[in-house]
Amino acid sequence: MYTRRIFPVKVVLKWTRRNIFMFLLLATIPVILFDVVGMKWLHVPWLPLGVLGTAVAFLIGFKNNASYDRLWEGRKIWGGIVNTSRSWTIMVKDFVNNDHSNENLSVSDLHKIHKELVHRHVAWLTALRYQLRTSKPWEQHIMNEKSNTEFKESYYLVCEDTIPIEEAIKPYISEAEFKEVFAKGNRASQLLGVQSRRLKELKQQGLIEDFRHMEMSNVLVEFYTLQGQSERIKNFPYPRQFATLNYIFVWVFIILLPFGIMAGFETIGHDILEDLSHHASRTTWGHRLQEFIAKHFVWFSIPFSALVAWVFHTMEKIGENTENPFEGGPNDVPITDLSRGIEIDIRQLIDDDNIPQPYDWKNDIVM
Repeated sequence: MYTRRIFPVKVVLKWTRRNIFMFLLLATIPVILFDVVGMKWLHVPWLPLGVLGTAVAFLIGFKNNASYDRLWEGRKIWGGIVNTSRSWTIMVKDFVNNDHSNENLSVSDLHKIHKELVHRHVAWLTALRYQLRTSKPWEQHIMNEKSNTEFKESYYLVCEDTIPIEEAIKPYISEAEFKEVFAKGNRASQLLGVQSRRLKELKQQGLIEDFRHMEMSNVLVEFYTLQGQSERIKNFPYPRQFATLNYIFVWVFIILLPFGIMAGFETIGHDILEDLSHHASRTTWGHRLQEFIAKHFVWFSIPFSALVAWVFHTMEKIGENTENPFEGGPNDVPITDLSRGIEIDIRQLIDDDNIPQPYDWKNDIVM
């Protein structure tokens, strides 16, 4: 999640509230059996449980590191798109001119060509981000979780969910190009192909000489490379064997955790009772209250067990929601905002008109 302000803890608690209730329930049932029903044998030695917890912590750390690497790689790719887009615009502005042309064009006609090439690039950015926002099967189970859908409806907005791709791209390209691009599968790749074909036409007209044409073609190749890197992350998920087993191990630890904590809290209660026995002559209500608490001190294991379970499960959930950096989740690379920023920047470079404003994001959460 990329936000311009500190995200309140209450939102995180709301995001995980169902899990918190579940952890409290899972911790309460063993205590009832242990203290009320009298099944004192119902506990697990802490030593093997501690080893299991250590192993689970390593697995969660591994998954979170791998998920963060995928997120950070996605951010670096889009940083490359930002920089290369500026380079492309400078080349369009300075390389496409009358220096070697067969027929000199007016300043207005040259500006139209500059505008055409830059607008087509904006169309490519738009097509690419829409392709990256399209949900894959392994992303849908995460985004369709009740906590994530509620969070999305309450706190942030994904533009690609509300504006059709046709409506977003149509203002930037001609009708003929629109029909050509939308007749194919990978629209972003098709737009780069149209861009390359247009460069060839400009070269034939003498508006771009050989060396400049080669340099601009290299930039298009770089766009293809950056697109392919984005698609590699999008189309290859975090290995499911790691994700699934990690999820199972976390829940095994969470279920066993109350059985390992109860005996420790029972021991603390016995120590309190032993200390109180040295003051047996005291019969005040305070002494009786302390004695009652000591006898049932095992019930204090419930909040502690729920807290430890919440920490482990929330860290696993953060890793799971970070592993797909383009899906439109709360931990995404903000490709929509980056695209709008690139568009504003490059259109200002060619002195374009009707430049759009930055998005006004809901709750300052940038997507």
